[in-house]
Amino acid sequence: METLNYKKLQNGSDIRGVALPGVEGENVNLTVEAAKRLTLGFIRWLSEKTGKAAKDLTISIGHDPRLSGEDLKYAAISAMLSEEVLALDCGLASTPAMFMSTVFEEYKCDGAIMITASHLPFNRNGFKYFDKDGGLNKKDITAIIEIAEKSELPGPAVCLSQECDLMETYASHLREIIKKGVNAENPAGCMAAVKDNIPTYERPLAGLKIVVDAGNGAGGFYAENILAPLGADVSGSQFLDPDGSFPNHAPNPEDKKAMASISAKVIETGADFGLIFDTDVDRSAAVDENGKEIARNGIVALAAVLASEGHPGTTVVTDSITSDQLAVFLEDTLGLKHLRFKRGYKNVINKAIELNEAGTDCQLAIETSGHAALKENYFLDDGAYLATKIVIKAALLAKEGKKISSVIAELEEPLEAREVRFPILAEEFGDYGKTVIEAFEKAAEAKEGIEVVKPNYEGVRLTFDKENGDGWCLLRMSLHDPIMPLNLESNIEGGVAIIAEKVREILAPFDKLDISKL
Repeated sequence: METLNYKKLQNGSDIRGVALPGVEGENVNLTVEAAKRLTLGFIRWLSEKTGKAAKDLTISIGHDPRLSGEDLKYAAISAMLSEEVLALDCGLASTPAMFMSTVFEEYKCDGAIMITASHLPFNRNGFKYFDKDGGLNKKDITAIIEIAEKSELPGPAVCLSQECDLMETYASHLREIIKKGVNAENPAGCMAAVKDNIPTYERPLAGLKIVVDAGNGAGGFYAENILAPLGADVSGSQFLDPDGSFPNHAPNPEDKKAMASISAKVIETGADFGLIFDTDVDRSAAVDENGKEIARNGIVALAAVLASEGHPGTTVVTDSITSDQLAVFLEDTLGLKHLRFKRGYKNVINKAIELNEAGTDCQLAIETSGHAALKENYFLDDGAYLATKIVIKAALLAKEGKKISSVIAELEEPLEAREVRFPILAEEFGDYGKTVIEAFEKAAEAKEGIEVVKPNYEGVRLTFDKENGDGWCLLRMSLHDPIMPLNLESNIEGGVAIIAEKVREILAPFDKLDISKL
């Protein structure tokens, strides 16, 4: 058998690769053959974990709108059928819905496969795997790859897959959560209430105008199958049709063009607020009635408010690049505990689970990218579930004549913010990066007006006094690439430039770290 190497396809707890030609210098490595072998790896990994024979397993599979999605899906299904696995074909789906197929009584799947590469360009694709315990961890993906590399290509199918309407089940689930959460009363003469656009239990969002931007990903269902049936006006929504070429903007709440587009649409249509999703709907962000982004620190703050209702003093786990102002909002304004941890949505989720197991109440794990996982929802990073919590809050606020902006009105933002990514030119980039981190911390400790923040769980975080930029920076290693990102924030005009110069002085001796962007 030929020697295979799928290790380059591992991206932390996901599989990611080039699935289509068309981009210069990017050769296809996520092939139909790789999809078959990786699926065999997942089947055998799942069989061992559950103690079930392959023929007794039920595995669901779905995909986002990427152009390569269906080919990879049919390859994976053929591998499942060759092992006599009961394969449920869910078609176009969201990543969180695929996990919910292991929870819903209608399905009770042993495992689930989502074919997606999140917000990456059209030529990329990948696999996310789930079992009943949630998304698989990095070590699980490593094990699946090892099995896949040793597996022969599967034989012919010995049974048929079954199609299922998972997304309707999932949409119905979220509709019920909204109805119960808003709990609108049915006034006398319900027909008149419908005519006058007055909220009722079955139409709790009547009177609300909500813009949804799906970026031509899988999130269009949220406007069409959740908000509209509940009475919301979604006529201003945009890019709801799935299109794997992503012709309008990147389906990514962190993308400036995407956020500018939905902000403009909210203002243009006079909407109460907007919601934006990434391709596979495991991330989301919002826009308030004034067109102001509720993203990054803002979405963390909003999610924390929602998660803390009924849980005073709970802990919120975030990634490492959250602002000092967010910490003040969480701890001083809301009275919560804030654990600033590491980048990587699985890192924050696993830390939150660990805290709960140790007896510390933690209701929310969230990255500034928009990955939000709540304890009440299986610690599943689910952009549609977060959107649902926002929608409920907006409907309840509307009864009081308030808007969504009021929820985080006390959150202050830094005056300036910047991210710079330094390429590491050394061949052994991991070792070189560690050397830089250690030297950076040591040098910073010796400088006046700079303080090393401790405890700190990723890279080196420094704070700078008013004479040295009045802000902070974080230098860390990229999770997977030969890159060192530097995040900088300041509370004064020109402060980021001052901090950047201080950092440049410290990093100047490292000739294999390209800091030219400073």
